[in-house]
Amino acid sequence: MRGRDERDEGLFSYVRLEERVPSDHPLRAVRALTDEALAALNGRLKALYSQTGRPSIP
Repeated sequence: MRGRDERDEGLFSYVRLEERVPSDHPLRAVRALTDEALAALNGRLKALYSQTGRPSIP
C-alpha cells in the first residue's frame, strides 16, 4: 500500500491473566476445585482418548 509506514505499538497486549485477577477473587477458589476434580478424573478421561491422536482423513 502507499503511504507512510506507521506502526501502533499498542496493538497487542501481552499480560498474563494471573496478573489481572485479584488473589482474593472468588473464581480462583472455583478454579482450584475444578483443577482438583479434573486431576482426579484424569485416569478415566485418558482412557477415552486415542494414544496416537485422531485418525487422519483418507
